[in-house]
Amino acid sequence: MPWNKDDYPDSMKNLETDVREKAIDIANALLEENYEEGRAISIATSQARKAIHGDEEERVTYEVISRETDWILRKADGKRSIIVEKTKAELLQKAKPYVNDQNGILTIYEEDGSIEDTLYE
Repeated sequence: MPWNKDDYPDSMKNLETDVREKAIDIANALLEENYEEGRAISIATSQARKAIHGDEEERVTYEVISRETDWILRKADGKRSIIVEKTKAELLQKAKPYVNDQNGILTIYEEDGSIEDTLYE
């Protein structure tokens, strides 16, 4: 079933309206070409951002990292915390919408400092 402006994947809920509408169009086209749903959403979101905002070279990268007794969101190489939470899960609930709203890239680290995932590239 194709998505529309009222019925779309949860992962698109925090996108800007114009980016979301473009992503829905692209994702529907990819599904028609037999792309797997998750892959179609990822590609569509990335391509919609490029279509609406251009190939912005200067997108800010944010990091979710462990710090002694809590988890923080900060700009890559930043010194100040933007959001602080006791658990990684709690932080990610707030960090993902924040970074999405900023049209940024989110790098999520494991407690040992290794990269777990990178979102919104």
